[in-house]
Amino acid sequence: MRHFDYESVAREAGISAEDLAEISRLVRQDFPADDMLFELHVLRACMAIKDKRYSLEQALEGLATAHATGV
Repeated sequence: MRHFDYESVAREAGISAEDLAEISRLVRQDFPADDMLFELHVLRACMAIKDKRYSLEQALEGLATAHATGV
């Protein structure tokens, strides 16, 4: 069951399928068993990129750093 349509937001933001897969991989590490929180955080990342609050590179770096440091 899907909770959020993050794929549409990703397309609108110009995020490639490969980059969306990387965002999803990084977020899934933080929410391995909670699909709703996983989708919400992927959606939030895509919206931040779409709204130009973060570049794709900044979002990926932030997600990777947060996971690596446990933040």
